[in-house]
Amino acid sequence: MTERTPIADGPIACEPDFQVIAESPDWIVVDKRAPLIVHTANAKPEPTLLAGLEALLCYELANGAALSLINRLDRETSGLTLIAKHKEAAKALGIAMQERLMHKEYHAIVHGHPTWHECSCHEPILRQAEVRESAIWVKQCTHPLGKPCHTDFRLVSSWSHADMPLSLIHCTPHTGRMHQIRVHLSHLGHPIVGDKIYGSDERHYLEFIAHGWSKQLEKSLLLPRHALHASALHFPWQGENICTFAPLPPDMKSLMP
Repeated sequence: MTERTPIADGPIACEPDFQVIAESPDWIVVDKRAPLIVHTANAKPEPTLLAGLEALLCYELANGAALSLINRLDRETSGLTLIAKHKEAAKALGIAMQERLMHKEYHAIVHGHPTWHECSCHEPILRQAEVRESAIWVKQCTHPLGKPCHTDFRLVSSWSHADMPLSLIHCTPHTGRMHQIRVHLSHLGHPIVGDKIYGSDERHYLEFIAHGWSKQLEKSLLLPRHALHASALHFPWQGENICTFAPLPPDMKSLMP
């Protein structure tokens, strides 16, 4: 029987800052730091992106605004997040998301030097515990019984850092499965730097949850979070195509030449 991974009682590492990239009376796009959770997910008190936005937009909230997260990034994923300011905008943007009219692009730093310049992965994904034992409740895996999944990848550059071969990959997901980019890159043999679940050893995640970040983990993982960044977000709004971009954050740049 699979059990949920216990969570340590210590403080949660967090980068509560975010930057406003674009804004209208109906929505706001922000570039969130990592690690930062978008909304409360457990009983631990910690900063969230939604709480920060509520403080920023307190005047609008006092005058009837109601914030709704349209795309939700993992705690350790940095980059662009779209938030609707009222129910009508949330409905319209939600429909655009369902109809796949919202275009998202990511950049990831991965281990290894891919032999391909472009690659398309169509491997289905499901929760690993559905098909085999897993010590991590949320861990996904590729499997023929999984849900359809499609990600396109393009090699941007390759180099070495601390004697480790690394590469920058441009990622375009065409579906929205949990951990999709991370699972597909791991399946291709190029796990994301800092990925505790889909990297070389999932025990890194169990150790991190139990004891926090350590010098030993830093030696293996290089970064205390996975090097995945939501760098571009395009969405339709009232007849226009809104295009937003966010540069790579400092922690990812620090691994590059």
